[in-house]
Amino acid sequence: MSINFPLILVLGTAGTGIVWLIDLILLRPRRLLAAAAMSEKLGSGESTDEVVNKLLKEPLLVEYAVSFFPVLAIVLVLRSFLFEPFQIPTGSMIPTLEVGDFILVNKYAYGVRLPVIGTKIFEVDDPKNGEVMVFIPPHEDEYFIKRVVGIPGDRVRYEDKNIYVNDQKQAQVFVAQIPPDRPQYLVYKETLGGQDHLIHRNTFRDTRTQEWVIPDGYYFMMGDNRDESSDSRYWGLVAEENIVGKAIAVWLHKEPGLRLPGFSRNSWIH
Repeated sequence: MSINFPLILVLGTAGTGIVWLIDLILLRPRRLLAAAAMSEKLGSGESTDEVVNKLLKEPLLVEYAVSFFPVLAIVLVLRSFLFEPFQIPTGSMIPTLEVGDFILVNKYAYGVRLPVIGTKIFEVDDPKNGEVMVFIPPHEDEYFIKRVVGIPGDRVRYEDKNIYVNDQKQAQVFVAQIPPDRPQYLVYKETLGGQDHLIHRNTFRDTRTQEWVIPDGYYFMMGDNRDESSDSRYWGLVAEENIVGKAIAVWLHKEPGLRLPGFSRNSWIH
């Protein structure tokens, strides 16, 4: 079971905020009154100042809450409404994204949503064919990242490893076979929704023909590593309310094992 970090962040921000507010409204005025009364009773002097300072000192819980609340609140706003980091866990988007890539997800590109519950409160734009999107799939409570292949109203057909959208074949141009002598996979440049990107295909033909009609409020997603991707071909469509955001950039890469992260793969995502 994965850790629900957004929920933890919301609860942490709310908890520290409530403690800070209780101190501001109830506890701090009491400390000020007690300190003023003690100062009047004892008069001036170093011993009085010491006693007064102890009376004014915030409890440890309040001290921590006041320190952490603004930090948590800023992180909550940034992560929930602006940008969220995400690490690529699998090779389903190779060659566009590799395992170990750290990417930046634009959280407001497809509308501003409330954290945790995901309710859209402000419209911005809708996903378009060819864009790379982070979402929660229907079969698993985890972030997935794939390319948008079908939007509401589209008829998507997958035939002989080619994509047809509304009966229009999306262009694929052969680039290379790797390795050249005994190829394990083929590299193509695909144009989808006006977006050019590279895809990987294995060397075997696929004689199946699959077709889907995309209803309102749903999206059809596929990985760029076409024969090594768990996507809408297998577990179905992605509901609009499960959209997380648009993947926009690779900002860091970390190879598996005891290796330092690097910036050699930094780039915009297309």
